Amino acid sequence: MALPKVYGLETEYGIQAVNVPESNPTTAASLLINAYVSGLPSGVGWDFEDETPGRDARGFQRDGGQAPDVERHLVNTVLTNGARFYVDHAHPEYSTPECSSPRQLVVHDRAGEVVLQRAMVAARRVLPPGQEIVVYKNNSDGKGNSYGCHENYLVERAVPFPLLARVLCTHLVTRQIYTGAGKVGCEEEGAHAPRFEISQRADFFEEEVGLETTLKRPIVNTRDEPHADPQRYRRVHVIAGDANLAEVATFLKAGVTALVLALLEDDALGPHEMYLAEPVRAVHELSHDPTLRTTVELVDGRRLSALEVQWELFDLAHKYAEERGLGVLGSEEEGRALLERWEHVLAGLEADPATLRRELDWVAKHELVDAYCARHGCGLDDPRVAALDLQYHDLRPERSLFARLKMETLIEPGEIEAAVSDPPATTRAYFRGQCLKRFAPAIVAANWDSIVFDVGRDALQRVPMMEPLRGTAAHVGTLFDEVHNPAELLERLSG
Repeated sequence: MALPKVYGLETEYGIQAVNVPESNPTTAASLLINAYVSGLPSGVGWDFEDETPGRDARGFQRDGGQAPDVERHLVNTVLTNGARFYVDHAHPEYSTPECSSPRQLVVHDRAGEVVLQRAMVAARRVLPPGQEIVVYKNNSDGKGNSYGCHENYLVERAVPFPLLARVLCTHLVTRQIYTGAGKVGCEEEGAHAPRFEISQRADFFEEEVGLETTLKRPIVNTRDEPHADPQRYRRVHVIAGDANLAEVATFLKAGVTALVLALLEDDALGPHEMYLAEPVRAVHELSHDPTLRTTVELVDGRRLSALEVQWELFDLAHKYAEERGLGVLGSEEEGRALLERWEHVLAGLEADPATLRRELDWVAKHELVDAYCARHGCGLDDPRVAALDLQYHDLRPERSLFARLKMETLIEPGEIEAAVSDPPATTRAYFRGQCLKRFAPAIVAANWDSIVFDVGRDALQRVPMMEPLRGTAAHVGTLFDEVHNPAELLERLSG
């Protein structure tokens, strides 16, 4: 049986220090995050003890597979909503708490945007007049550098990784037709003239499978760091995706990928060998064609468009839903809503992508760029078009072009505001968040799968959290109502 899915998003944000002398991205990101967390009533540092980023799903451990020392000394904090907010590779990064449904993930992804917006305001207060740090939710600086938006999904350890990689690769390469954030420019080696591309990240992928995340990027990442019971679980770490502002795109990105993984776990893909012959070439070519007519070769000799591949996956998912239901995604109701939205978007892309201008980032940006070029009689190589592209991703509400487009939303503003401080109630993030809210002075450090307490005894006490779907409000909500201090909490847990 497929495991109930647990989801997470890690977003590295673009950053620009405006009129700040002698600034570099690392110090700017540190200042930004420190300005935010210094205003919080509680802040707990990250625990690197159990991190093993060098462990490879193919069965080996890369030398030096620990978090770099420089990262250990930069600001790295855990928030009361269960999220992680830190400096990563000279970028501010926000990692959502663990979520139990794609819609819940959208809520906490949006909460991350609010955190970054408030961090910009906090930074302005400590900087001299005329200086500020600006944050962009995008994936490319237009100068050959890319930064990531990584996804995480809980799957059954027993699924053979080579099979998982082949299935996942096909999906990740073709899903960009609804997950792409859109980009003006071209960062593919040897290319010169700018063009409109569907995905901001596609040009930066050079391998089919691999462990790296910043160089020689693979479409399927092999990092084997489950942050959970390693005998039972695997964390599928997806790095081949764009950072989305459109809620519909994020919902589909997470929900459809989780559903494809469930099909794989439940052996519901049948004898279907829908594998790409040249995945790296395919991910580039599909991104370069906003008409969606490009076809790519499969190992069985067929040539299909990204839309045709996604329709085949949809048909398999529809059959799966009728036979087994979709509760694995979080709830049957949400699973059905996801399936309906997926079908609606594929049909819209097939008929006329412009009909999805309020739902998908790349379509909205494409229309924006085309209209600007027509109005001003300029081409894609005009610097004003590059500026317009960047301004789409500007997180300052008064400057954001995305904010002016009135895109379709799935989430109420009150839900987003609550998620800035409150953890999801349906994963172990609830336990982490409640501990930070109530007992932060007694917490030495925390990470995804444990919390370290100091309650005045001879030794520190580590509370393991190896089950992502335990430590929920249903499991420990009453416990928090009954204890008055961290020592009582630890005694009850040990009992």
